[in-house]
Amino acid sequence: MILDRYFARRFIQSFLVIGGIFLTLMILIDLIEQVRRFDGVGLSFAQLLRLTLLNTPTAISEMLPLLMILATIALFVGLARSSELVVTRAIGRSGIRVLLAPVLLAATIGSLAVALLNPIAAATSEEYQRLSDDYRNDGSSTLSISRDGLWLRQGSATGQSVIHASGTNNGDRFALQDVTITTFSPDGKPIEQIAAQQAELENGHWALHDAKVWTLQDDLNPEVNAVSHEVLNLPTTLTRDRILDTLGKQDSVSVYDLPQLIRDLREAGFSTKQYEVWLQVQLARPLFLVSMVLIGAAFTMRHVRFGGTGVAVLTAVLLGFGIYFIRNFAQILGENGQLPILVSAWAPPFAAILLSLGLLLHAEDG
Repeated sequence: MILDRYFARRFIQSFLVIGGIFLTLMILIDLIEQVRRFDGVGLSFAQLLRLTLLNTPTAISEMLPLLMILATIALFVGLARSSELVVTRAIGRSGIRVLLAPVLLAATIGSLAVALLNPIAAATSEEYQRLSDDYRNDGSSTLSISRDGLWLRQGSATGQSVIHASGTNNGDRFALQDVTITTFSPDGKPIEQIAAQQAELENGHWALHDAKVWTLQDDLNPEVNAVSHEVLNLPTTLTRDRILDTLGKQDSVSVYDLPQLIRDLREAGFSTKQYEVWLQVQLARPLFLVSMVLIGAAFTMRHVRFGGTGVAVLTAVLLGFGIYFIRNFAQILGENGQLPILVSAWAPPFAAILLSLGLLLHAEDG
């Protein structure tokens, strides 16, 4: 037990030191990127720093697999150089048993990443998107799905329009059903309302079918001057890709909200595969981080007298990147429906664990 606590402390120290170095570099790089992205907008340094810090939780979440494998490599290379692994084996404790503390810590960090870091990253990512849209586009479009239907906001220099629809066909031609559009002036006062049976998104405008337009003024009954149109074109800067891109930001939705969002999307007529895959990938994250620890240990739990430490470290890092790539590739296949959802999310970490355990058992028992 004392040895386990010692190995756990060494692992946490390596993880925090490497994480601090990478986080500092990421903040500096992202700050430069924000300066480049908002060049000409006239943002202050405080605003740019705020945007950078809002990106930080997402960056930490993305870096966790790399930090895990590098912390494992640093731990076991250090133990090998000080001959502590040799002494540990000499007292009768196998190398596999030494992995207990790092593996449990990796599983704990992965669980905390799902339970705490994911919701924080989702909230900061959404706030970053909102602020960047406000800074660059005077309030760009936002999309929200709820039990009441679909809500879409489009903005321009002349004001905002809020669009509500009961659903969408999500086909080749993006069309909304049972549409209500309320237009607001720049000072926030409603000036017009439109009701239509269907709104098709075409190049540069909405084609509203069976539309009725009411002009909203304080001293006028809206129904008096209401006008009906068989087809009415309403200008817009939105495109189908922009709307779906806004909808498709899985990292801006926490794991706690994903099940309800999936149900709402399904009722609204949207495909939910990418969200279902993303949910399973997040739930499998502790297992994936454990696989990174085992991969790092498989190539570095050896005495330095055998030589080739640099090659072993490089091989472990490259294999870790390979597993990370395979996981992302499987996730894409799952989103496209070419793999079952559970297989695309859980098979890569399971395969990585079995592979690394095979290497460890071969190294330990020959």
